[in-house]
Amino acid sequence: MDRYQADFEFKFSAGAKDGTFSGYGAIFGNVDSYGDVIERGAFKKSLSDWEAKGKLPPMLLQHGGLFGPVDDMLPVGKWTSMEENSKGLKVDGELFALGTDRGQLIYEGMKAGSLDGLSIGYRAKKFTVGTKPTDPTRTLHELELRELSIVTFPANDKALVGSVKAVDIDAIATLSDFEDFLREASGGRISKNAARDVTSRLTKIVRREAGDDQVKGLLDRLRSTSKLIIPN
Repeated sequence: MDRYQADFEFKFSAGAKDGTFSGYGAIFGNVDSYGDVIERGAFKKSLSDWEAKGKLPPMLLQHGGLFGPVDDMLPVGKWTSMEENSKGLKVDGELFALGTDRGQLIYEGMKAGSLDGLSIGYRAKKFTVGTKPTDPTRTLHELELRELSIVTFPANDKALVGSVKAVDIDAIATLSDFEDFLREASGGRISKNAARDVTSRLTKIVRREAGDDQVKGLLDRLRSTSKLIIPN
């Protein structure tokens, strides 16, 4: 079974269910690290075959660990939709068991950007081999899609996950909440110290711009409109 890995990153979308995300499992016309290019339409028949079964390929972690423990072959979530568009293989998914240690570890790893790859497992049904040094190793015309995994090491930087459930901004009630919001909204790319520094600087700017004699009223208005509690 061949594999095609695609880099992805997380953004946060308000109103989505915990553990849900969307993005691209493959991008058409883009050379991956193995030298392969997937042609538009390559998934059409396989997706039709899966639809006839009434399900979609499994969502695994690290391709099921390959030859690891049997538990590694258990799906870590489910793909709720897959479709081809002009860009690539568009997917929506939902993680399982967020209340378990394993489920939470996967979820937090994805939000932090540590688990930052998608990789499809497939069999090449129809393809052509490049004949020139400038040609792709293979141009893939038809693929049998077997599974789509969340992986640690991405090989292609064109496919992106578009959304994961966000923090509700209305729930921000303290400066600490605001710091957490900054970190989660950045997908973990803003450190705790950096978030604290941004919050502190914002508070100082508000005080400086408003002036000492007006700052209390301004902060009161900020509290009432944004529910952001700024210390006196």
